[in-house]
Amino acid sequence: MVRIKICGVTTPEDARLASELGADAIGLNFYPQSPRFVSSVAAATIIRALPAFTVPIGVFVGMELRRVTAVAFQLGLRGVQTYENHFTSEDTFPFAFIPAFRVRDNKDLDAICRFLDAARDRNRTPAAILIDSHVEGKLGGTGHRAPWELIANYQLHVPVILAGGLTPENVAEAIALVEPWAVDVASGVEASPGHKDPSKIAYFVENARKAAKTDESR
Repeated sequence: MVRIKICGVTTPEDARLASELGADAIGLNFYPQSPRFVSSVAAATIIRALPAFTVPIGVFVGMELRRVTAVAFQLGLRGVQTYENHFTSEDTFPFAFIPAFRVRDNKDLDAICRFLDAARDRNRTPAAILIDSHVEGKLGGTGHRAPWELIANYQLHVPVILAGGLTPENVAEAIALVEPWAVDVASGVEASPGHKDPSKIAYFVENARKAAKTDESR
């Protein structure tokens, strides 16, 4: 089973829509420079609109983990996604820790392996890692495809969430090649930044589910 996260949700209506169309999780972006930024007040309204079994995940950039977990506690998030360059032994429990990495080449994947080795040594193995595309000066939601072929050849021994340039048209190919634990999409299912397109979400979920079933039957 491949899980599906619709990221960059900015309204209660889009949150309910994503859930009704089959998303397992939504992403709330707390990075002020993102066009999909939501304040804590807006996020609370969005989370209140979610059905019981759709998971809210917070996306954070450049914020200390102590502050991240404080926000997570205040809002009732289930997990925290942070863009990390180095390992820190601070604990995010009870919130699932999902460090995100931008990948351009094998050096970036080697850096992920070193991060995971350090985390395991301190008994802080992440719940999952997110692999995004590398676009200079931008963090997520760029619409640029991650290097699937490179990622597919690495054994990271931790659940992998694949992001970066996913669309309804290419998600099946990505799942077949990378075999991720989950897929994460933002711009690929939008009418405009921060505003989701119902038909694109439905098509994305349908193609991801079909691809996952095909992969399981091999």
